[in-house]
Amino acid sequence: MSATDQAGAETSVVRDATRLVVKVGSSLVTNDGRGLDHDAVAQWADEISALRRAGREVVLVSSGAIAEGIKRLGWSARPRAINELQAAAAVGQMGLAQGYEAAFARFGLHTAQILLTHADLADRQRYLNARTTLRTLLALGVIPIINENDTVTTDEIKVGDNDTLGALVANLIEADVLVLLTDQRGLYTADPRKDPDAAFVHTARAGDPALEAMAGGAGSSLGKGGMLTKILAAKRAARSGASTVIASGREPRVLTRLAAGEALGTHLVASTASLAARKQWLADHVQLAGRLRLDEGATRALTSEGKSLLPIGVTAVEGSFERGEVVGCYGPDGREIARGLVNYGALDTARIARKPSSEIERTLGYVIEPELIHRDNLVLLGEAPRAGPRKNSI
Repeated sequence: MSATDQAGAETSVVRDATRLVVKVGSSLVTNDGRGLDHDAVAQWADEISALRRAGREVVLVSSGAIAEGIKRLGWSARPRAINELQAAAAVGQMGLAQGYEAAFARFGLHTAQILLTHADLADRQRYLNARTTLRTLLALGVIPIINENDTVTTDEIKVGDNDTLGALVANLIEADVLVLLTDQRGLYTADPRKDPDAAFVHTARAGDPALEAMAGGAGSSLGKGGMLTKILAAKRAARSGASTVIASGREPRVLTRLAAGEALGTHLVASTASLAARKQWLADHVQLAGRLRLDEGATRALTSEGKSLLPIGVTAVEGSFERGEVVGCYGPDGREIARGLVNYGALDTARIARKPSSEIERTLGYVIEPELIHRDNLVLLGEAPRAGPRKNSI
C-alpha cells in the first residue's frame, strides 16, 4: 500500500473493530477556545453510546483541560509558565469531567475519569494496574475518559500530547483501531494552504517513512499536537497491531459513519493484526525473568486446548520476577513450550502454585486475575518465529 494512495479505501478500518480508542483534540472540545462545546460533547456521547449498543468497546481520550481552564480563568492566551498551565489544567479538568458525565448520562452510561502520565505506562506494575482497571471498566460498560495528568507532571506539559497518549492507550488495551479526531480532514502530501498541488492521502501503511515528510509542524495555539504527532502516534499504535484513522471531528456523525464502513479521513493501516503483533513481541523476547514448571494437565491445556495458565498447573517456580515480566513455561520433559506475561510476582506465584484459582485471595489476601498467565498474554513457541537464538537469563 503506497503512502500516497489516492484511490482511497473502499471500507473504513473501523467497520470490523470491536475495541476502539477515540481521541478528540482541544480545538474540537473547546470550540476553538471559546469554552467547552457541550453540543459537540453531546454528539460524541450519542455516537459512542450507539457503538456500545452495537457491542463495541470505546475508550475516549480527550484533550481540552488546559484550554477549558484558560477560558474559565478568563485568560486571553495560553500561558507559558508551568505553574499557570498546571492551574489551568486543574480548573479545566473539572469542566471536562462534568460535561462528559452529563452527556453520557442521557444515554444511561457511566463514565470514569482516568488521568495518566507516561510514567504510568512505562513502569511495569503501574502499566498492568492501568490495563486491569481499563479492561474492568470496559467489561462493566463504563466509558473511560482519559487525559494526561497535566496538573502534576511537568514533563507532560512540556512534551506530552494526547495523540501519543491515545496510541499508548491503544497499545495498553490492545485496541483494534485508534481514531484521531481533529479539525482537519486528514493528511495531505503537503500543506494544502501553501501548495495547490497537495493531494489528499486516503490510505497508507502506518509507519511508512514518507508520511513523516508529508506532515506539517505544530497545530493550533490551543493544543500541542500537529499532523506529525498523529503520524507518529499511528506508527506507535501499529506496533501492537492497531490501525489509525485521522478524520475531521466536525464531519457529521463521523464515528457512526466510520463504524458503518464509510472511508472518511486518512486510514493508516497496521501491517500486523493486534493479537499477532503482541504474540510476536512475546516470542521475540530473548531474556526471560523466570521459569514455570508445568504438569501434564497444564501443558495439555496450553498446547492442545488453547487455554490460559492457571496456578494449579504449576509444579515449580524458578527465578526472581515481578508481576508483568516475561517468563518461560516448561513441560514435564523440560522443554520450553510457551512464554508470557505473568500476573503475579515470583514469591506470590510460589505461594499459589498447585492451588485452584478460587484459593488465590485466601492465600495471598488479594486477587488480581484468576489466571497466572492469560491466554492473550501467552504465546506457544510454535505460533510465531523468533529472531535469533533464544537465551534464558534468570
